[in-house]
Amino acid sequence: MTERASAPRRGWLPWASASVVLAVVIAIVVVLLARQTETPALGAEDHTLPAGIDQPMADLLALDALSGSSRYAAPAVDLTNEDGAPLTLDEFRGEATIVMFNDDQCTDLCALLAQDLVAAEGDLSPVEQQHIAFVSINANPYYPTTADTMSWSEQHGLAALPNWYYGTGTPDRLAAAASDWDESVVLDPTTRTIEHGTDIFVVDPSGVVIDLAAFGTTESADTAAFGHGLAQLAVDALPAAEQGSVAGSGLSAPTPGGTEVGDVPAATALAGLDGGPSETIGGAGGRMTVLNFWASTCTACISEMPDFETEYRELDGQIAFIGIDVSDPAAAATAFASKYGITYPLVVDPGGAVAATYRITGLPYTVILDADGQVLVRHPGDFTHDELDAVLRMADQSLGGD
Repeated sequence: MTERASAPRRGWLPWASASVVLAVVIAIVVVLLARQTETPALGAEDHTLPAGIDQPMADLLALDALSGSSRYAAPAVDLTNEDGAPLTLDEFRGEATIVMFNDDQCTDLCALLAQDLVAAEGDLSPVEQQHIAFVSINANPYYPTTADTMSWSEQHGLAALPNWYYGTGTPDRLAAAASDWDESVVLDPTTRTIEHGTDIFVVDPSGVVIDLAAFGTTESADTAAFGHGLAQLAVDALPAAEQGSVAGSGLSAPTPGGTEVGDVPAATALAGLDGGPSETIGGAGGRMTVLNFWASTCTACISEMPDFETEYRELDGQIAFIGIDVSDPAAAATAFASKYGITYPLVVDPGGAVAATYRITGLPYTVILDADGQVLVRHPGDFTHDELDAVLRMADQSLGGD
């Protein structure tokens, strides 16, 4: 096992496939308290943050900004890329490399990280993309073939990225890689599923690990912000001459009545769809609330809303669900909801005023509020059942049901 020179040992949070009960710490509490009290990010007390990272972003990324003797040489990688070519870290010397572990059978948290990586790629300029690599190591020895890693990459939109690499190998090689990188992997031979750590390693062009981040807090589902943070970490690792501006934006400072993460939106009443009861959006509802913005013309909503219905029924009233139909003809919206068997409350936002207040950039879009009405998650794009369930259980470990 490669020694870290005074590197801090990070606690690990498990990622599990959908068939494994998630045992995840409610890290959102730490994140929100840090933002409210300006407590330093985990592990960052004695380290200077990278130039493009402010304290709220450091908290979101659970960042350990290493310096001096705490930095260490990245362990060697001797694996096979998903296209069958050899994969080592030596080929990325001169580039900034983001290294992580993924389960090629995972449908929940790893899948959300994939969305964040796609968002990060979109925030990089074409020139920066040529100097930055995203390298994943397969954590699942039960599915070690390149066909497995390629299938997962294609399913989650990563295969199209020119700088995405997903290394795999024999079970022994994968175990050695996890040991070398000090990444925890727990195997369940009965179900052929795993749990693994959430560390994200930032390797500079000389092959030295300079930052440690992590995916696995509720706010990690804030795809645009987390992706922007990853892109900024990678750019900050480049030599100054190769650094450019990073598109997108990070976390905004919480404001009363706002709709960003950490804000408490003002309460707004909306009429029910097709004469159904009205619902109040925002304000302290006494339980976590999932707000899903949709429309009958939204192609992605066709696959997403049945998954939301499944989660709603499984949680059986423990969490409130409200579907907000945006600028949609009433008859079309009603027919859509009936066709897909949606039974949770649906309301109408006929002129899109509430969607504008919540800064909804496209449909579908999900905003999750805690019991006090504070925004925990802003997630553009669709959620699968497994992804949504993982995020909700991260935020509230007491949830019952499957």
